[in-house]
Amino acid sequence: QVQLLNDAYNAVVDAVLGAEGTEGTEGTEPCAAILATLQHVRIPIVSLDVPSGWAAGSGGSGAISPDVLVSLLAPKEVTRRFRGRRHFLAGRFVPEELRRKFGLGPAEYPGSDCVVAL
Repeated sequence: QVQLLNDAYNAVVDAVLGAEGTEGTEGTEPCAAILATLQHVRIPIVSLDVPSGWAAGSGGSGAISPDVLVSLLAPKEVTRRFRGRRHFLAGRFVPEELRRKFGLGPAEYPGSDCVVAL
């Protein structure tokens, strides 16, 4: 599968939401097989929200190293460890109640864009 991905595609999207590096998640199927494949691809990886296998909080990074990270609603604590090429924020329409509750400042989105480069 790894060779097929490397030969046939220019990038792979890591959108295994909910597969953070928490006990009991990383070693279960289908997450384990997906993470094993992502660890060996040579093409760029684009991860959504939290890269698969990474702890969402202040824990360590996982075994994959995405080239691009797209944070949803707000960057998570884990983004401090992101060393890829590009980081984007998606989620222009965060309700005011959530902004206040979590202390989120409004991101500056150009025009009608729903994604902004960080």
